Amino acid sequence: MSGVKREAITAEEMAEIDKKAVEFGIPRLLLMENAGGAVARTIMEKFDHKLKIIVFAGTGNNGGDGFVAARHLANKGAKVDVFLIGDPRSIRTEEARLNWNLIRRMERSIKIYVVRSPSNLKKAKHYLKRADVFIDAMLGTGLRGPLREPFSSVVRLINESGVPVVSVDAPTGLNPSTGEVQGFIVKAVYTVTFHKMKKGFSKAKKYTGDVVVADIGIPKEIEAAATGKYRRPRRRTGGHQGGP
Repeated sequence: MSGVKREAITAEEMAEIDKKAVEFGIPRLLLMENAGGAVARTIMEKFDHKLKIIVFAGTGNNGGDGFVAARHLANKGAKVDVFLIGDPRSIRTEEARLNWNLIRRMERSIKIYVVRSPSNLKKAKHYLKRADVFIDAMLGTGLRGPLREPFSSVVRLINESGVPVVSVDAPTGLNPSTGEVQGFIVKAVYTVTFHKMKKGFSKAKKYTGDVVVADIGIPKEIEAAATGKYRRPRRRTGGHQGGP
């Protein structure tokens, strides 16, 4: 799952690759499912899968990846709590909303809490102490500018807890293209990033921890098209091109 595609790209390049993948016919929902599944598999490989896991999820696609991971881990026997950082009505994409609605229906295996402001975090401290692993699915590669509340307060709680963190795509608070820290930043022990390594990670190893590069099913032809390097293969002449 890791290390196959070693050359690094920026978050902006990855956004173009995602866009081109959809144009080529890969549904965004499938990309999210593959990403969240990769996070869950990494946790099951690195830790005992029957653990107490807390997912801190934002309202974007990074949060959607976290919802998928929560579902897979709960199915494998983990005790999973999901803390949504933000208003559920603000979940930004159809794919993230679909996966949010899925885990809301998993009432026997996943508990959900909504954190709209720092005041809501007072209740969270009780749960944090009992967790074995945190999943940071708050912002990922979509961060623009310094962290705002309640994200900055959540990051402080996470780092002060001493609980190992697995970040989804990029640690919250890190610019994955430049390695710049945007104020507060999650310190992860593992970062599961998608398709390829991000360029800024080489400057931020103390925050990313060990990086797992997960294949989410994007062919090299799609990346080449997104980066302007796509060339259609020449048709072979003299050979049989038809069916059986």
